[in-house]
Amino acid sequence: MRLTPTERDRLLLFNAAQLARARRARGLRLNVPEATAIVADTVCEAARDGRRLAEAVEAARSVLGPADVLPGVADVVTEVHVEAVFDDGSRLAVVTDPIGGGAGDLAPGALLPGPGYAEPAPHLTLTVRNTADVPVSVTSHFHFFEANPRLLFDRAAAYGMRLAVPAGSSVRFDPGGTAEIGLLPVGGDRVAIGFAGLVDGPLDAPGAREEALRRAAACGYLGAVRAGADPERPGTDGPGTDGPGAEGTAP
Repeated sequence: MRLTPTERDRLLLFNAAQLARARRARGLRLNVPEATAIVADTVCEAARDGRRLAEAVEAARSVLGPADVLPGVADVVTEVHVEAVFDDGSRLAVVTDPIGGGAGDLAPGALLPGPGYAEPAPHLTLTVRNTADVPVSVTSHFHFFEANPRLLFDRAAAYGMRLAVPAGSSVRFDPGGTAEIGLLPVGGDRVAIGFAGLVDGPLDAPGAREEALRRAAACGYLGAVRAGADPERPGTDGPGTDGPGAEGTAP
């Protein structure tokens, strides 16, 4: 029997979910891969049964509870994405808070503010619009300049900044939604390694900001545009530009 790569992935997910269900039936509490497999497989099976996207997501959200998983799993598995085949075609299902009972949006090692704690006032406030069809979450200390390319905001202004929220928490941007967010400068040695790979070094090195903007525009990040370009079509030149190397910021 010949299977496409997608069909092989679906079979692997099904087998992982069946293993997780067998372990749960033996009274074992599930780890992260096991819990994720069950939630994702529930969506796929609901789609196969002819249920709508919203119904499949709701079924997946109710299949597990805090008592079914190991301590800390509910705090790690805060969102499960899976592509399933519904009657009207393939759809990406996003199951938020699939287990419940965790510490909200906090990640392991998060700061738990005590009485009287106040996060420093933001140095900058930006308007962010999520142009994607799925929710986008950004964690507290992610270099916000390098956040999801479908988020539309002033990338140049966000360079070297992070969200002004407690460590370990996150901000969720709903599909098509707009939100006001506060930003603080990245502290410490101000070195950005990893993330989306737009910097990968000291944030304040000579030419680092300009090179990061160039890379972001070339890779299609919304809000990182050349002068005269359309902010929602990065990498395109508009009238009056100084050529492909000219730099600019979103209005």
